[in-house]
Amino acid sequence: SMQVQRGLGASKVATPSIGGTINILSKTTDVEMGGNVYTTLGNDGYKKIGVTYSTGLLENGFASTVSASKTDGDGYVDGTEFNAVAYFINISKQINENHKLSFTAFGAKQRHGQRQNAQAIETFRESESGIKFNADWGYKNGQSLTYEDNFYHKPQISLNHYWTINDKTDLSTALYASFGSGGGGGTAGDSNKFLLNSDYRIGNYGPVDFDKIVDENIALGANGASTVLRASRNDHQWYGVLSTLKTDLTDNLVLLGGLDLRSYKGIHFTELTDLLGGRFFADNSNVNNPNAQVQVGDKYSYYNDGLVRWMGLFGQLEYSKDKLAGFVSVSASNTAYKRVDYFLYTNDSPLRETDWYNFGGYMAKAGANYNLDSKNNIFVNAGYFEKAPFFNTVFSSNNNTAINADAPNQKILSFEVGYGYRSDKLSANVNLYRTGWKDRSQSYRYTQPDGTFAFANILGVNALHQGIEIDFSYRASRKFKLNGMVSLGDWRWENNVENVQIFDENNVLIRTVDLFIKDLHVGDAAQTTMALGFDYNVGEETRLSLDYNYFADLYSQFDPSGRGTVLPEAWKVPAYGVFDAVVSHNFKFGPFDATLIGRLENIFNTHYIADAFDINQTALGANVYYGFGRTFSVGAKLKF
Repeated sequence: SMQVQRGLGASKVATPSIGGTINILSKTTDVEMGGNVYTTLGNDGYKKIGVTYSTGLLENGFASTVSASKTDGDGYVDGTEFNAVAYFINISKQINENHKLSFTAFGAKQRHGQRQNAQAIETFRESESGIKFNADWGYKNGQSLTYEDNFYHKPQISLNHYWTINDKTDLSTALYASFGSGGGGGTAGDSNKFLLNSDYRIGNYGPVDFDKIVDENIALGANGASTVLRASRNDHQWYGVLSTLKTDLTDNLVLLGGLDLRSYKGIHFTELTDLLGGRFFADNSNVNNPNAQVQVGDKYSYYNDGLVRWMGLFGQLEYSKDKLAGFVSVSASNTAYKRVDYFLYTNDSPLRETDWYNFGGYMAKAGANYNLDSKNNIFVNAGYFEKAPFFNTVFSSNNNTAINADAPNQKILSFEVGYGYRSDKLSANVNLYRTGWKDRSQSYRYTQPDGTFAFANILGVNALHQGIEIDFSYRASRKFKLNGMVSLGDWRWENNVENVQIFDENNVLIRTVDLFIKDLHVGDAAQTTMALGFDYNVGEETRLSLDYNYFADLYSQFDPSGRGTVLPEAWKVPAYGVFDAVVSHNFKFGPFDATLIGRLENIFNTHYIADAFDINQTALGANVYYGFGRTFSVGAKLKF
């Protein structure tokens, strides 16, 4: 089961997120014996099959749940085929009344093609595929080949111990590990071959003709390939322990305290994945192997490790009596960073491995809820956080010499106040929030005029997020329920930023610019959203849901190198709304309970822009991603 808590409320971690906290419970000693099998079919070749089985709590105190699924499809967008195999296993042991153990492992090995490059609106209009157009794929030997793909496998493993020390005190401890392997595909060498007007495309705005590139690389022979495929890898090893003690000090006062330890190693490199007919690919980026002739599977361009050690302590006091409930929470943390570079420095160089750089942080927050009567309540929360700067902020130049050892902490001050109403038919919430984020850092990715990508490390930027959120649920009758929400935000950058470093895909510094963004709206997310929907029980076993979702005030992202002067607001994407519907029917299939589910999303096939990159503050000068048109799926589940 999953617990989702929004906002600044009480939580059991040392440095919670500002927007909320998610807690996943995976012990299966409370699950009944049984399971299900299911299958789903959908548009564009979507296929999914899965099975889940739980033993329930056995006489020996053990319980287990296993689940697995396989998903395949062609993708709504051209060249975005995907496949995934997902798995989950939990084995729990009720040792006695005071002790439980729970072992969990889950993950998904997946690969999917991507529409990596946004395009001009006219390109979508002129292409045969329309909003499904994707420039980032082609054909090789008659087979579809998506060169901008993503592949990853990140198993997560945990061992939880639940100890009831006495009637008033519990201790919960989780040991966990995660091993990530994968990255994103792309090209290397002559990038002009992949432009829309390139001679290497099949027809007007067509897919890339990789066979032509293969023939050229073969002809180059001993000179090596001019164009190859690569993958930017981001493997990692992550270990941690989280232990929380909870004790009832009095009938009204609860104390929580805990320890949070983590160790992380990120392994970053470029791997050559396809020589496209060439004998080798020339690379001179490794000082320990100059003039290398790179083969498939070899590392090239860059190879470095990022090491992180994190320690946190937290304490929380919760009070509840009659109409009043409140909490006070404090924490302290230390984050240590270290970088190892295997390409920029010789194996015996003292610069190959940096020292550890430590950054302390802390958090304090408090909140209270007061029930005015049985139906009305008001609440208020406030918090101040100082979080360590990101790893890329400390090593913003992607080397071991230009180190920002005095990088300032990120500072967040947040307030929220709200009102709630509960009755037999209506429940509603109103929430006002204001969050100021100082010395924020982020890595920004954008497309350059030549079609290649660049990355900007933006340091020391301040942002203000404020707004109001309203949600409600009204049960008009036993059969009919109405749901709705409104979120009105005003999110803006508060300052200009100097000396923003921009790197190419090979982590090479290409320019340094000043960024004039003061008072501009934060892009990449709709700041006004609304939703209205209903659930209707057509019969005892049949349910219909219809939802309308509306998005507005979505501002484009922008090219950092193009904001070197004071410019107007980035282009605002046109507002849009979509209708979605779900119908489900339960029935008996012999001795089994069965369910049929049908989904229709974007019922009216609305064409809308889901994201945009501003060039000259107009629609004609923007590169965009279109959202999906009408899609559907039908599924069946058999319970046993």
